[in-house]
Amino acid sequence: MSKVYSIKTVQRLPWTLEKTWDFFSSPKNLSKITPQKLGFNIISKHHGEKMYPGQIIEYKVSPILGIPLYWMTEITHVEEGKFFVDEQRFGPYSLWHHQHHFKEVEGGVEMTDIVHYKLPLGFLGDIAQVLFVKKQLKEIFDHRYETVERLFSGAE
Repeated sequence: MSKVYSIKTVQRLPWTLEKTWDFFSSPKNLSKITPQKLGFNIISKHHGEKMYPGQIIEYKVSPILGIPLYWMTEITHVEEGKFFVDEQRFGPYSLWHHQHHFKEVEGGVEMTDIVHYKLPLGFLGDIAQVLFVKKQLKEIFDHRYETVERLFSGAE
């Protein structure tokens, strides 16, 4: 049986809570903060403009050797201006549970992401975690961090 892994990132942004929430609660902005090399593309037609509980968002993403994979997430929890949770329904992980938290702080907003994930294929998934998955997820979240820094500073 493979393990459940987790990632946590914290980022401070110089925007208002309202502006930060508007950006991150819009599915169309996901592609802006995802590395281009992943070939991320939203393919669902009826996902809506803002996050809401029960929302389904479908993607194509190419995380391994450029091979496109289908990924479907459901937005399971939303508390306006505070947090939302997306969970994978179909895709490359056995478990993907991603919490997005937002908190007003002096000078802006503190955004915290917490992801719990599990790979398929038992011990082979654990080997993949060591060989490339952990590194790739770190690169994705590092890219996101840097891109958000540029976007929120007005450099893009």
